[in-house]
Amino acid sequence: MRSSRRAIVVGSGPNGLAGAIRLAQADHKVTIYEAQPTIGGGLRSLPLTEPGFIHDLCATVLPLALASPFLGRLPLRRYGVAWVQPPAPLAHPFDDGTAIVLERSPWRTASALGVDGDAYLRLMEPLVRDAPMLIPALLGPLRPLRHPSLARFGVLALLSAKALAWRTFHTTRARALFAGLAAHSFLPLDSPISAAFGLVLGMLAHAVGWPIVRGGAQRLADALVSLLYDLGGSVVPSREIRSLATLPSADAYLLDIDPGQAASIAGERFSAGFQAKLRRHRYGPAAFKIDYALAGSIPWRAEACRRAGTIHIGGSFEDIAASERAANEGKVAERPFVLLAQPSQFDPTRAPVGMQAVWAYCHVPFGSTADMTDRIEAQIERFAPGFRDRIITRSVANPARLQALNANEVGGAINGGAQDLTAMLRQATALPSPYVTTDPAIYLCSASTPPGGGVHGMCGFHAAQAALRHRQRDDL
Repeated sequence: MRSSRRAIVVGSGPNGLAGAIRLAQADHKVTIYEAQPTIGGGLRSLPLTEPGFIHDLCATVLPLALASPFLGRLPLRRYGVAWVQPPAPLAHPFDDGTAIVLERSPWRTASALGVDGDAYLRLMEPLVRDAPMLIPALLGPLRPLRHPSLARFGVLALLSAKALAWRTFHTTRARALFAGLAAHSFLPLDSPISAAFGLVLGMLAHAVGWPIVRGGAQRLADALVSLLYDLGGSVVPSREIRSLATLPSADAYLLDIDPGQAASIAGERFSAGFQAKLRRHRYGPAAFKIDYALAGSIPWRAEACRRAGTIHIGGSFEDIAASERAANEGKVAERPFVLLAQPSQFDPTRAPVGMQAVWAYCHVPFGSTADMTDRIEAQIERFAPGFRDRIITRSVANPARLQALNANEVGGAINGGAQDLTAMLRQATALPSPYVTTDPAIYLCSASTPPGGGVHGMCGFHAAQAALRHRQRDDL
């Protein structure tokens, strides 16, 4: 017999969907309200360029979804999710026309690193071995890492990417490979914990791969919605919520929205101090993204780049570090570090025969109005001469456009906010948990809560668990 408990989720990103599913599994009657006409938040796919091209609005490469202790255990294949694994997760090209490839196998990766091969294995092999223990521990609120394997990771993760790369590797190629991984953090590469992002992404590449969803990321969002429907939940699209007072009463509200939005729509139910805390949320750098419809594959100088789903374009560690430092100092890099995804190279459903759907983005200052198109394309041309000649159409999204497409990407900050050491310590010391608010019925579950950005659903899962624990105490 279904419980009379009612829950409302505001926002249908992967965290809102995960939170809704967890509450529905616990026999709550759940309704999601979404401002956009399409469900999914950063998991949407839209016709951004030409007919027949499928472009993911934000997320495409989804290792955290496959590794997620919650999403990874849902019966998503039953709802149409088919994972596609590129032959190699990542390639990093260099100016001499070669590239280093991050292979699924850590041993194959190490074999291409020459004198740094053994050092790479000493760094990554224990992480890959312990991935089943590390991943659940990392995808949750920060807690003491008491197990020896977790403690080892914690010691390394506190380092800056520069410190770890210089103490571990001797060659420019190995250091550059790690720089690209660490730069996903949006942090300066000489800042504490920037190494953590490189370690986690490298571990995931070897442990689960960097997969994409056949047909576009929207297929994953649609599968989660279908599962929610089967659990008795419902979704209301095209309904922007400006105040919780406009919603039906509920036992629990999960807010998969930016902290500033949460303060606006529920402020009267929060203490003045908590409202102020939400409005002080720090965002960090933003993204500038371009989606391309191409007449053919990218003409990489390094043939190895054709095997990888993701390409890190930036050259040496020093070049990448300069780009990330600029974005964090409010400056625009002339040679930005560019992250490029070429999903249709491995998923032919995303583009017409003989053509390719590709996106690329770089990091820019929060809210930047600079047009990075020429700089991004110059970087791609640097390693793929003739790239511009294959462009049919481009769709450009500066930070303001990204926020218009997804209100959670405030100022173009796609990671949910700064994920530096200060932010992590604040989350770790949030009592009784980073998901609860001063109103016992309202919970935060966007990427601004632990474990932060990425398609893993764990912010929503942990917020739902917090709500369920509170309800259980009320029932005693």
